[in-house]
Amino acid sequence: MIGFEYYNPAKIVFGEDSEKKLKGLLENYKVTNLLLVYSGDFIKSLGIYQVIKEAVKELEAGFYENGSVVPNPSIELVRELVDQGRKNKVDFVLAVGGGSSIDTAKAVALGIPYDGDVWDFFEKGVSPKEVLPIGVIATTASSGSETSNAAILSNGEWKLGFEDDRIIPGFAIMNPRFTVNLPAYQTFAGIADVLSHLLERYFSDERYSDTTDYLIEGAVRALMVNADRLLKDPRDVNARGEIQWLASVAHNNFLDAGRRADWGSHRIEHELSAQYGLTHGEGMAVVMVAWTKYMAEKKPWRPALLASRVFGVDAYDHSEKERAYILSEKLSDFFKKLGLKTTLAELGIDDRDFETMAKRATKNGPVGHYEPLDDKAIREILTLAS
Repeated sequence: MIGFEYYNPAKIVFGEDSEKKLKGLLENYKVTNLLLVYSGDFIKSLGIYQVIKEAVKELEAGFYENGSVVPNPSIELVRELVDQGRKNKVDFVLAVGGGSSIDTAKAVALGIPYDGDVWDFFEKGVSPKEVLPIGVIATTASSGSETSNAAILSNGEWKLGFEDDRIIPGFAIMNPRFTVNLPAYQTFAGIADVLSHLLERYFSDERYSDTTDYLIEGAVRALMVNADRLLKDPRDVNARGEIQWLASVAHNNFLDAGRRADWGSHRIEHELSAQYGLTHGEGMAVVMVAWTKYMAEKKPWRPALLASRVFGVDAYDHSEKERAYILSEKLSDFFKKLGLKTTLAELGIDDRDFETMAKRATKNGPVGHYEPLDDKAIREILTLAS
């Protein structure tokens, strides 16, 4: 078990009517001008917009908004919002929605007090001197960005991340009822996203981190149990609450304790979604199935362990390699049950861009920590995903 530091200042306000506590949360920040970032009018039909407007009015703060966020958020909108924020002396950024809105808000909070171009944080790894406070009202269960220290942005063919504890939101409001009317595809792609965050952390080369191992295995089991409940009853608010909380648990860095997570699969998927505009969760389903096949031949011990402990694959009857292959099959079956595609062919993607994506992913060297992947390895995984 390796040494670690854990820090997460996000205040979680979870449950029915939790959004009604917004005014009190904002009072703690002495907000004078608030920028609301979201994606579409759904926040009005859910009643969230009115709650925000009333809270801001009672605080006698300025109110500015933009509802133009799209999946795989782009640097162009962030730059526009940074300009708007500077002009209006915004001192608090509130995101409503899922990962795209939250990551946009994080980037805007970085960019407003910064003298240069906000893309510098993502491309050059510039360390911020100041970050505006951020709050979140989560309406999906997927990215876990509401309590994470990471943001992902797209800029043309590049999709890059930035990590810093100062972009962890100060609070995250989670009312599971806001997720009840999500389309089935968005719900189940979100579950695949949550699972991918758990698996990236599980696939560590650290052999002595039993506490975190068992926590992740339990979270994977809980996720699958509640996914089955939603397949039976999409309006099961208890199942949706479990999954919304798991989304945060999977990505608030607590499950990094004592180990180094992999993240190679995410780097591959970021190339796919940058190149083809895939939904991240479905892209991760495709990559994780192929990655586990690749590791069955290269380094099977971690996938084999998960196969035995979560799926009950007997170590006496199957070798490590066999158990790793079985894990790939189990994951594929789970994603298919959720109605997600598990191959690139199903997504209409052939091999013409494999080399380009592999070179781009490894521009700064191999990716992933469990088994570092060079461009040749990434091409192999993409071929396995075909």
